[in-house]
Amino acid sequence: MLNYINLSGIAVMVCMMIPNIVYSIKNGNAFVNVYSNKIVLLLEQIGRYGCFVFMIVRLPNLQKTVPFGHGETAYLAVNGALVLLYCFFWIVLRHKTGVPRAVVLSVLPSCVFIFSGIIECSPPLIFFSVLFAFCHIRVSYKNAVS
Repeated sequence: MLNYINLSGIAVMVCMMIPNIVYSIKNGNAFVNVYSNKIVLLLEQIGRYGCFVFMIVRLPNLQKTVPFGHGETAYLAVNGALVLLYCFFWIVLRHKTGVPRAVVLSVLPSCVFIFSGIIECSPPLIFFSVLFAFCHIRVSYKNAVS
């Protein structure tokens, strides 16, 4: 059963969710999504939750754990750096609005998901991460310029 669970993926997800949880606790429902393309918003959510699932659950017939030596180290080092950058920019940009904040805080988690899918040779994670990246960056940008 443990082969189906990606403990490193759980750790990455937990660390990446901390700033979002803190923001939600402090601000409640203060964020208003002004972008109104319902299809893109739906695809963003499908991509998001698909990424969450496939960051945590491994399907042995569809993916390898890590296809090369020291892959787990690379997975942790790169994702660790991306998550640290994400948390750093959450802190630095927490009181700012606008396009730079929107782009940085949407590109970094997208990179985490895409990198994880590639290094784990996970077609489902790659699919959902590309879907999420396209939609999430678009929604974040459109909300920032509105």
